[in-house]
Amino acid sequence: MTPIHFSKSDLVFGGIAHSAGDAASHDSRLGELPNWNLADLYPSQNGPEFLGDLEKAKVEAASFQDKWKGKLEAACTQTGATGLGQALHEFEGLEDLIGRIGSYAGLTYYGDMTDPAKGKFFADISAAITDIAANLLFFGLELNRVEDNLLESAMQQDAAAGHFRPWIEDLRKEKPFQLDDRIEQLFLEKSQTGAAAWNRLFNETIASLRFPVDGEEVPLEAALDKLQEPDPETRRTVAATIGKVFKDNIRIFTQITNTLAKDKEISDRWRGFKDIADSRHLSNRVEGEVVDALASAVKAAYPRLSHRYYKMKARWLGMDQLNYWDRNAPLPETPAQLVPWEEARQIVLSAYQDFAPEMAAITQDFFDKNWIDAPTRAGKAPGAFAHPTVPSAHPYVLVNYLGKPRDVMTLAHELGHGVHQVLAGKQGALMCSTPLTLAETASVFGEMLTFRALLAKTKDKAERKAMLAQKVEDMINTVVRQIAFYEFERKLHTARKDGELTSEQIGELWLSVQQESLGPAIRISEGYECWWAYIPHFIHSPFYVYAYAFGDCLVNSLYAVYQNAAEGFQQKYFELLKAGGTKHYAELLKPFGLDATDPSFWDKGLSMIEGLIDELEALDKAD
Repeated sequence: MTPIHFSKSDLVFGGIAHSAGDAASHDSRLGELPNWNLADLYPSQNGPEFLGDLEKAKVEAASFQDKWKGKLEAACTQTGATGLGQALHEFEGLEDLIGRIGSYAGLTYYGDMTDPAKGKFFADISAAITDIAANLLFFGLELNRVEDNLLESAMQQDAAAGHFRPWIEDLRKEKPFQLDDRIEQLFLEKSQTGAAAWNRLFNETIASLRFPVDGEEVPLEAALDKLQEPDPETRRTVAATIGKVFKDNIRIFTQITNTLAKDKEISDRWRGFKDIADSRHLSNRVEGEVVDALASAVKAAYPRLSHRYYKMKARWLGMDQLNYWDRNAPLPETPAQLVPWEEARQIVLSAYQDFAPEMAAITQDFFDKNWIDAPTRAGKAPGAFAHPTVPSAHPYVLVNYLGKPRDVMTLAHELGHGVHQVLAGKQGALMCSTPLTLAETASVFGEMLTFRALLAKTKDKAERKAMLAQKVEDMINTVVRQIAFYEFERKLHTARKDGELTSEQIGELWLSVQQESLGPAIRISEGYECWWAYIPHFIHSPFYVYAYAFGDCLVNSLYAVYQNAAEGFQQKYFELLKAGGTKHYAELLKPFGLDATDPSFWDKGLSMIEGLIDELEALDKAD
């Protein structure tokens, strides 16, 4: 199943996006908000279409194993119906079918994670897919045992096999870390009662938490939203409430974190990974030293980015030092703006249209064909994501739309993912998925297009200052905080090797990286030590977070090329998106004159953030 790409622009308070809870979905000022139409995948979970495909997947996966297991080496010497190309074609078809089934079950569940019936449906289908996948597990393992020269000959002699060269070459990178077939099957089957089960427990625990705010019991999203209120006392009391609820439930989050960290350590040890993040680097197809260079560059930039900005913000808010709950408080100049859905739609479409009509045309489908789920509601997955589903269908976008300017940026971000997924889908089920090194490119670029379009139309000095400040905060949340999260994960997984960690120990690790990254202008006081608990990336995708910083810095450099480029940038940009997972990021960046393996590359991206802070400082001095 292809990966969900969670929003980066929503990582304001921790690691997940935020929405305003049940009541906000009834705000008539937003206009009519769309609900997605999952019938494009299946009309219903009990209908003949879904049940028929589920049975078809079971039968065809078993037949595929009977037909090809133990015969792939021989297939490399043949073409046509008995050749490797045919086997790959059939395997891809099964991947698309299984991915469609899994996507439908997942999206149904994310629509309401507190509904027991939907939870059972998701769990049952996940288990069925695992059983089906057990019949296909042999394929990659056996293919990796074929000698290099024989496999190369097959790709040269059989055009059908040669078509899948990028997928095969990616598969070969996994070869040093694959285990005996029976052990691999055990890992696969036990994932249902291992990592997957703990992930579900985390999801449903977060979705069920309630926070007393203004006399109501509200979900986490509604409580987090209050941290953007102008009133400092509201922010203080809500932050205390959030911290208390986290602390009251910290035992379960500590258990989940310890278990999954140990589970990962066992898997990494068996597979032979040396560093705790190596498995993520491998799946991202990025070299560890490149990530190290990124992390080092960002950490070196803390003083001139986050430290400097928050010192300015404290002065704007009339404080010597910001409290941790003031970090995302609105500036006094920030207009009390609510953006109706239709206006948000036009803002994003207009920005995309100005860049490339093809980009706007693809985005239009998301609005016109109900590929977006926008309202907040009880039990719905928090935040925002784009799910590519499978090439035979189309992507879906989930947001929790409240009408705030940040929500417009989130919409632009997720639709950037959506455009990327539509274009990459033409590569087919095996090669459409983009590694995280480039998966955030289109989303962050789309967000930047939207921001720049809005900024260009802003003539009021105070409004411009507020927009720039919000953008700088989003970029700090994306780059600085995500690298801090990455450092936190490194510390946590390293410490876990020496034994189970207490809640207090995890909290100490959390506070250490937060203070370092946020700087002396932020006062981190009692109550914040448990805020690591709700960040889903730590649970679902360990070490995922650096991809946001990677993507933001990369896009900053890419956008600079766009601003100075002659005609032809758009075409090269679309070629990058259409490539999906068929090319290494270094090859895809070459036409733009960019080299992410150069350690100085990251300083170029960081300099754009610094430039925006310079502009804010100049506006401040001009007052």
